[in-house]
This record gives sequence, structure tokens and C-alpha cells, in this order.
Amino acid sequence: MGKSTILARAVEKLDLKACGIRAAEMLVDDKRQGFSIEDIDTGRKGILSHVKCTGPKLGKYHVNLEDLDSIGAEAIRDALSCDFVVIDEVGPMELKSDNFVRVVEEVLDSDRPILAVLHRSSKHPLAQRIREEFEVLTVDEANRDDLPEIIAGRFR
Repeated sequence: MGKSTILARAVEKLDLKACGIRAAEMLVDDKRQGFSIEDIDTGRKGILSHVKCTGPKLGKYHVNLEDLDSIGAEAIRDALSCDFVVIDEVGPMELKSDNFVRVVEEVLDSDRPILAVLHRSSKHPLAQRIREEFEVLTVDEANRDDLPEIIAGRFR
């Protein structure tokens, strides 16, 4: 079970309105071609990154800044009106967007509870801030099955 699955299972355990974004792999013939991004509240979807997109390159993928900003950043900003904010994820692709970074900083400055997936090795100032100001749980084989309940318990 990976970070995004743990996040989704933790959200399912809570009787709270969660808003924000989730990402998912885009597979063709069992080969990853990119990642989609979805507004949890509205269901609106777009392409976060893809091997055939244009935009900043990260590994074999190009980050789709248009969908990241119009779907991702907008969903996170709108999530301030919900019970808690979900961000899957704050990672190298998402951090390519200055608008995304600004919106996440607004959420961090708010009084809204936040549940986010954080890329473990990012040195970006936003990732550093999250590590310094918030509780960060590391996923490993020993704890991954228990983490959804542990995380949900932090929000009860």
C-alpha cells in the first residue's frame, strides 16, 4: 500500500467533508504514461503530467501547468471551505507551479486541518516548511497497514 492509498483510506474513515486533490497513475498496457489530478469535491479531472505533454520536464514526464493550476491549485483554494484539506501530493511535479506553491502556503497559514502526501526527498522551501511545522509520518512496510487508522485518529 502506497502513500496515496493510505491517504484515501484515512479519508474514508472520517465523517468529515474532505476537499482538495488526489493524483493517480495513468497506465497504458500496464505502463505508466503519466499522472492525473482530480478535484475531490467536484470530480473534475485533468492531466498532472504525461510523457507526451508540453511543460517543464521532470524525468520522462512533462508537467501540465495548466491543469495543475486550474484544477489542482483551484481545488486546494476551494478546500478552505471544507472540514479539512487533502493534498495528494506536494512533490517535485506540483512544486513546478508557483501558483500551486502559493495556494498551499495559504492553506498552511489557515486554521484548516490538512492531510497531505509529501515527497520524502524534496528540498523545496515549501516541503521544508511542512516538515518543520507539521507532523510527518513515514510510510514503511511495518506501519503501512496501520497508518490509515492512525491518521484518521489524529483528525477525530
